[in-house]
Amino acid sequence: MRKGNWERHPVLHEAAGKVVRTAELEELGMSRSSIYRRCLPGGPWRRILPGVVLLLPCEPDSAQQMEAALLRGGPGSMVTGMWAARMHGLSRVPEPDQIHLLVPDRREVSSVGFMLVERTTRLPHPVVRNGVPVAPAYRAVLDAVRRIRDFDAVRALLAESVQRRRCTLEQLTRELSRGSQRGSALPRRALTALLAGTQSVAEADAWEIWKATGLPEAEWNVVVTTDASEFVARPDAWWDDVAFAWEIDSRAWHEKWDDYSATLERNARYAASGIVVLQTLPIRLRTEPAQVAAELRAAHEAAARRPRPSVIRHHAA
Repeated sequence: MRKGNWERHPVLHEAAGKVVRTAELEELGMSRSSIYRRCLPGGPWRRILPGVVLLLPCEPDSAQQMEAALLRGGPGSMVTGMWAARMHGLSRVPEPDQIHLLVPDRREVSSVGFMLVERTTRLPHPVVRNGVPVAPAYRAVLDAVRRIRDFDAVRALLAESVQRRRCTLEQLTRELSRGSQRGSALPRRALTALLAGTQSVAEADAWEIWKATGLPEAEWNVVVTTDASEFVARPDAWWDDVAFAWEIDSRAWHEKWDDYSATLERNARYAASGIVVLQTLPIRLRTEPAQVAAELRAAHEAAARRPRPSVIRHHAA
């Protein structure tokens, strides 16, 4: 297109809000000085990253920021970290403040503005979410938690990613061992509890208390039946040698009739089977850990004093 005719190009007239590279505008015949003037305060456009322009004068939204980061990142780049975890449908993610991008190691592009660049020789195959290339869930989640300094938030996001089957514990542990060790201490600690069988933040809190009690090894989320193969329960923690169950009731079971009724039925099956069970509200794991530990030891001792009932533990599929 001849110089001077760029103003009639459809890129400029039919795509308000579009994010474009300045190189693309120059290919239309625009001069760098014209692009610069249009991006000045009061002008119709906005420069949002080096070499990337928003064809509107306003602040870019998150979708426009992602588009801009991917344009600057170039072919093969993908979104990872907190934004990618959100795009995988995970909710226990802190509010992202940057677009975290993975780019090929040899590409000369650096972090700037809202764009956090991580060059890597271990570039995974991306998946597409809403038209955006994002890192697979196991990589996105670990890239996110390496930059989170709150242990509870790290543990919650890792647990959710496994609970909601976005990735597996095996994928997370393998990626953690192969990836950067920077920021890996909290994820390693959180994964230890998940590998033990805990499936929620409350159960992981319970696991921390159990470690401090000196009690024998517990099993987490196993299925318990009678010797006639009748289902009894799936306790959060189970000591098979003494048939002792620990339940962390993760919601206020008395608030809804269905929850209350299910809890009563479960406790009746425990009683009918001769199983000793301790129920603990999750808030007490944080507010009264020493008292909970004492109760746990006392309940285990009570279970050990009576003959073990004929119940069978099965590892859940």
